Amino acid sequence: MITGQPRDRRDYRYTGRELELFANATQWKSYFQGQLAPYIRGHVLEVGAGIGETTRYLSNRCHDSWMCLEPDAELAEQLGKVVTALDLPPKWEVRVGDISDLKSDEFFDTILYIDVLEHIEDDVAEMNRASSHLAPGGRLVVLSPAHQFLFSSFDRALGHFRRYTRATLSATMPSILRRRRIFYLDSVGMIASLANRVLLGQSLPTLRQIEFWDKGLVPMSRVVDRLVGYAVGRSVVAIYEKSGMP
Repeated sequence: MITGQPRDRRDYRYTGRELELFANATQWKSYFQGQLAPYIRGHVLEVGAGIGETTRYLSNRCHDSWMCLEPDAELAEQLGKVVTALDLPPKWEVRVGDISDLKSDEFFDTILYIDVLEHIEDDVAEMNRASSHLAPGGRLVVLSPAHQFLFSSFDRALGHFRRYTRATLSATMPSILRRRRIFYLDSVGMIASLANRVLLGQSLPTLRQIEFWDKGLVPMSRVVDRLVGYAVGRSVVAIYEKSGMP
């Protein structure tokens, strides 16, 4: 079911062109699914759910409910079709809007920002708003592109304001949250990002490049990331928790 249509967001359109392309990155999605799944529980809010590829990998019938929040109404329509096709329980909802459109009494056990926070100019205010919708013991899970020195024409084309390190991502988190874990993923994939930054300067990778990274580099990262203790990578993940009993 698709709900919501905030008046001031009816004309919002996401300008990035990568969503369909990165839907082919099945190895990468499977990899971060395995890393994030232990932290996702209960009533879940997925902010900036796009066309539903993250929903497809992260949500399952073990969760109490799942709200997909997407400000682009056209993407929300596609997302609704994905949720229907997955035959998920009735408590799976697609809502048009962003975190500021939630009612003050809506609380979640997990709030997800998967490749979303870098699109938001005032990320500190966004994390404060998100934390206000966490139930006691609730978890805020963020995955974003890492390292500002890798910022490229690709980031600009997608509307990214920044890339993060562990320190800069930690700095966005409200003091009422405590850190559970913060780490990097896809150490080998940094090679592809650096090559694009220094040599190629592409605003969008080709399908062949996506497949090379996903099928070739990501499986190597699964091994190397463990060897280096998740201390370096193309993406950074933060898990923060609100105090109180779950």
